[in-house]
Amino acid sequence: MSSELLAPLDLAFWHLESAGHPMHLGALAFFAPACTPAPAPEARPGDRVLGLLADRAAAIPRLRMRVRDVLLPVGGAAWMVAKDFDVRRHVHHIRLPGGDFTTEATAIAGELMERPLERGLPPWEMWLLTGADEGEGGAGPFAVLVKLHHALADGMRAVAIGAGIFDEIADARRVGVRRARPVPPRSWLPGPGKVAGFARNRIEELGRAVDIGASVVRASRFDPRGMPALSAGSSGTRRLVTAVLDLEDVQRVRKVAGGTANDVLLATVAGAMRRWMGDRSERLPVADPRALVPVSRRRPGSPSGSGNKFSAYLVQLPVSDPDPRSRLDAVRIAMDRNKAAGPSRGAGALAVLADQLPPLAHRFGAPLAQGAARILFDVLVTSVPLPRSALSLGGCPLREVYPMAPLARGQSLAIAMSTYGGQVHVGLVADGKAVPDLDRLAHGLKEELAELLDLSLAR
Repeated sequence: MSSELLAPLDLAFWHLESAGHPMHLGALAFFAPACTPAPAPEARPGDRVLGLLADRAAAIPRLRMRVRDVLLPVGGAAWMVAKDFDVRRHVHHIRLPGGDFTTEATAIAGELMERPLERGLPPWEMWLLTGADEGEGGAGPFAVLVKLHHALADGMRAVAIGAGIFDEIADARRVGVRRARPVPPRSWLPGPGKVAGFARNRIEELGRAVDIGASVVRASRFDPRGMPALSAGSSGTRRLVTAVLDLEDVQRVRKVAGGTANDVLLATVAGAMRRWMGDRSERLPVADPRALVPVSRRRPGSPSGSGNKFSAYLVQLPVSDPDPRSRLDAVRIAMDRNKAAGPSRGAGALAVLADQLPPLAHRFGAPLAQGAARILFDVLVTSVPLPRSALSLGGCPLREVYPMAPLARGQSLAIAMSTYGGQVHVGLVADGKAVPDLDRLAHGLKEELAELLDLSLAR
């Protein structure tokens, strides 16, 4: 693969980025202490893991690509192989001073998420975080922070790329490597049937784009009057707080209330926000906050491809409702309504609309689009699927992994969730100054799920 044009949606994320609003995804993975000895007595285990990360990242072809402008299409850009690629410019090591390792690693990860990726290089970074005891024989745990630009991948594709660092995935790739079969040359001139099909598809796409655009206009709120913390001005700072929920508890609630596990998690977010507002002594918002819930448009069993392939649903989070069970019912009904309409219709399908626009529109329309998030939704709530099998790095088991979503302009909070090892790991990313009490919101998630479970068991 020498070059590949950025798809319209990928190009949108590339141009939406600014210094105060970097558009990269992240994941913070915690591993158990070193399980195998270093290759030499004088070598630190952290150095061994750092070398392993570098070797495996360098073996992933997608991570050797960078973005370059192209002449055609006008305003477009392409992924091109970085001929001067040096993995050492992307894989870094930080030794934390001491104290509680998890707390320190989470704090530094939030700070590292503030920094935009260097645009002249392949847009990704990995940071190995080790504790003070790493230099004394290496008995301590360690963490890895992965940053991937949103133009490079959506959540599912990011998992597929990032998974290449794990022992199980890297070993499978070495065993199962097959050379691609050459593709016979084809004429670039389409036949009459293809021309007719292309025209018909473009007309259908135009109709969908008009429909989505009208839905966006109808759903826009120019006077949201929502939660002050969610609409505060941007400071450019980032804070990360994590929470762990028991997946079995989520499933118990789901079995009683119906719907899906994701419905339960969205209702848990709504209840946690209500508790959070109570702690802040804030009045309930005039309009309940809206959540943008991304939905993958990748078909099961089809090639994963590159870039972004998703839509989204808009869901009103019933923060003003005092009854937890009623909140869950409201979320389930709203999600059922969204699913019935499908991920390619409605105001939440803004990503689908962006995928219909020409490159030049993204290049010059980005400044206008940057402010659209605030009038459409208040918080991003996304679920990132992970492999169900156990994973490890250098023989050290993966214990926890917390996904992180970027903050769009006008947004102060993004919530990302992933399921691994019987737990739901929640990564809450917020503007550090707008939401200084983010840990209270994380605690509210646990309290709300516990109450939902108690109410479900009491039925």
